[in-house]
Amino acid sequence: MPKSLSDGQIAFYRREGYLAPVPVMSAAEALRLRATLETIEAGMGGPLRGDLRHKAHLLFPFLADLVRYPAILDAVEDVLGPDLLCWNTNFFIKEADTPSFVSWHQDSTYWGLSAPDVCTAWVALTTSNKANGAMAVIPGSHTRDQIPHRDTFDRHNLLTRGQEIAVEVDEAQAVPLLLAPGEMSLHHVRLMHGSPPNPSADRRIGFAIRYIPTSLHQLEGEDSATLVRGEDRYGHFELEPRPACDMQEDMLALHSRLTGRAAQILYKGTGVETFNDPRAIRG
Repeated sequence: MPKSLSDGQIAFYRREGYLAPVPVMSAAEALRLRATLETIEAGMGGPLRGDLRHKAHLLFPFLADLVRYPAILDAVEDVLGPDLLCWNTNFFIKEADTPSFVSWHQDSTYWGLSAPDVCTAWVALTTSNKANGAMAVIPGSHTRDQIPHRDTFDRHNLLTRGQEIAVEVDEAQAVPLLLAPGEMSLHHVRLMHGSPPNPSADRRIGFAIRYIPTSLHQLEGEDSATLVRGEDRYGHFELEPRPACDMQEDMLALHSRLTGRAAQILYKGTGVETFNDPRAIRG
């Protein structure tokens, strides 16, 4: 029996490659998480950048709790099964009135995972709508195989390599995913999606959690993940611990090692070696 999604919702996800909106917490709770993030940013003197936008659940307990949030895991379990790893997390933050965007792409292009059995839970910590650059998707496009991409390294593109689909995308088919704070969308790793800039007066904050079943493995080398539900009977990934406090020293060292290794996979063949390379800093 499904944990939280209806049979109809599960069928829609499998047919269309996405599901939204999915309520997971109150708006007040989402705004509390935003406030926590912005308190951390204020202490650092500015928005999170570089490798701090990747695998941040290893550095901040409030994000370690979020990747294990029961309402999120219940929905993801309904589409991926009971044994779940959080393979990665990424902040997608578009500052107010800035040109940052996300080009049309498939997530699966440079991830190196053994199968396209990956679900992203994109959790809205602010409103995400047409006025501030909401993500849009091409329904059913996940049923296509891997599509060729080209790298642009556009400095305003929030993607690692500024990658974009190398064939024409029929934007007339695009569906915007409109979310209130505390709602999330789910999307398949092969789904074509992207988002325009945010011309509004407030930031748009999304936290993307990449979930995989424990059976997957990394084809491009060693990799790590966080066991968030069930049991890992395969041991394909180095399992990540939970942080006890913000930016604790041993977790900073671990985070640096793991994001460095991840960058080697994501930037393979480009000459970029870390998320802190000037070409890799997005937004």
